[in-house]
This record gives sequence, C-alpha cells and structure tokens, in this order.
Amino acid sequence: MAIATASKLGLRLLQELPCGFLAPVTISTNLQFVRHRRIKHWDPKFKLLRKQKIIKIKLPNFREDVEELSEEEIRSKLKERGLLPPRPWSERQFFISCTGGVFEPYVPPEGDGKVSSITAQGAKQKLEFLEKKTKSMMAIRKVRSFEEEFDAPKFCQQAEQTYIKAHQCLTTRNLDEIQQYVTERAYPEITNNIQNKTIHWKFLKAVELPRIVHARCTDVITKENVFGQLTVRFHTQQVLAVYDRFGRLMHGSEIIAKDVLEYVVFEKHLANEYGTWRIHGKIIPDWLPPREPAPGTYKRLPVSETSETSVVETTDQKSADTLQKVNPETLPA
Repeated sequence: MAIATASKLGLRLLQELPCGFLAPVTISTNLQFVRHRRIKHWDPKFKLLRKQKIIKIKLPNFREDVEELSEEEIRSKLKERGLLPPRPWSERQFFISCTGGVFEPYVPPEGDGKVSSITAQGAKQKLEFLEKKTKSMMAIRKVRSFEEEFDAPKFCQQAEQTYIKAHQCLTTRNLDEIQQYVTERAYPEITNNIQNKTIHWKFLKAVELPRIVHARCTDVITKENVFGQLTVRFHTQQVLAVYDRFGRLMHGSEIIAKDVLEYVVFEKHLANEYGTWRIHGKIIPDWLPPREPAPGTYKRLPVSETSETSVVETTDQKSADTLQKVNPETLPA
C-alpha cells in the first residue's frame, strides 16, 4: 500500500515537470523502497549529562499575599531565598563637620582693650591670663600632633584673612563662597536678617596684632574624632554702614571709623586630613552693654476725620504685617 502511494506521488511529480526534463528520464513502475532503521541523533549513555545541563528553578509566586503568612512562614521563606529580614529602622550615613557650639568658652576680662597693663586692674588681667594658659598650651600641643607645622603667629595671620574674606562675602551676598570660611553652625547666624538690606563694610587696619587667647580640643563619639577650637582676639578698625530696603541708614556710618574688639572662635576638624580653620562663633561677654535697636521706617497715612489718631503701618521686616495706633505728631518727618 505504501509503495503504491509513493509511486503515484512520483508519477504526479514527474508529470508536473516541464517537457524538457522528461526526455532523458525513464520511468519504471517496479519501484521498491527499503526501510532503514532510524538512527538517533543522541547517544543514550549521555542521557544523565544532558539532564544535568537543565536546572529547574522554582519561580516565586508574586501573587502570594504576605499579610496572611505567619512570622515563621515569612522567616522560612526568607531563609530559603537567602535574604535577611528587613530592619524596623533605616540607617543613614552622616558626617559631623563641626560641633554644635563653643565648648569651654573664653571669658573676656572686663575693660579689655581700654585698661592699661600698668594699672592694677590690667596687671590682674595678665595674671588671670597666665593661670588659664596651661590648658591652652596642652590643647595647642594636641593640635600640633595633627598639624606638625602649626605656628601661632602664622595661624593668626591666616585667621585675619579668613575673617576679612568672610565679611566681604557677606557684603556681596556670595553665600556659596562664604561656606568656605564659616562652619555649618555659624552659617545661619552670620546670614540672619540680611534680607532687603545693603551692607557696606571695610577693614581699615589692625590696632593690635591678633593673638590666640584660648584653645581647647575635644572628641566626638570616638576618641580619634577630634575637633579643635581656637579663640582669637581681634582689635581692629572698621567701617560699617547698614541700609534698609528704602536706602535709609539703619546702623553705622560710611565716614566714621570705629575700633572693634572681638573674640572670634575658629574651629577645625583635626581628624579630617582636608579640614580647614573656619569661623565657628563669636564670644559676647556678659558685661557688654546691649546695643540700641535700629530705627524703623514708617509710612505716614492720612488722618481720619472722625478721630484724632491715625493708623500707621510699619514697614520694618519684623513687623511688616502689624498695625499700630500712634499720635501723628510723634512720628519722625
């Protein structure tokens, strides 16, 4: 049956060929097909090796409801997959670039800069300074263990340049560059309340050479993480004038120069190889009298016909939205 079917198919194919192909071909009706044994393309003895090439992976069930599983089932599934259990808190790396304040602040003697060292009070101040000098020398020795080339006179010159550049950046409102000269703790203090104001500042000269009057070192969290703070005494001559947003003088003068005595604290992360000395704060003694508040700017409104008083709106930044009832005769012109 199979041979007859094959012969019929062969004759049909030959009939469909073009006429040129039929001339040299002789068709025989006595075709005989020999059935050969099928040769397999794989050898049975390598069956185990072929099986080992395939790795069966157990796919996770993403539709599984985790809330319905117990703690033991969740723990076993995590252990099966080689995962650690999630922590109930999230840890983030943080870098402490400065301390949060001035530790063991220096207490300036009363009348410093005005009392002569020849008088009894001046000699007493010198004696107190020598008594407190021991801890400062130990702290400077600690600083030299991190900075072998540390020199007090050179540091004072560097501190004076840092002090001048920080104030110049403040007058030009270069808030990006000022971060190179002040710490993160002093940055919000030095830039506070400078909005809508024009500042004119100029450094004229140094009345006395700057000197280190106080030095302290401390460690944070670990013994190796050491911070150093040096308090420098500046006695300089400066010019300062502050104008409000209306261009009116609030404080100081651009003509009159004044002597300024300041105690500025410089801090450095000694454990950091690339740390720098930056302004960390300013020490204001308790015996210093409080400063007078800056005069505010007012806007005069027309007097109401029904009352003798007028409503005056203050345009100062701190009280821009408040209203005060005052007598118009007492207002400045």
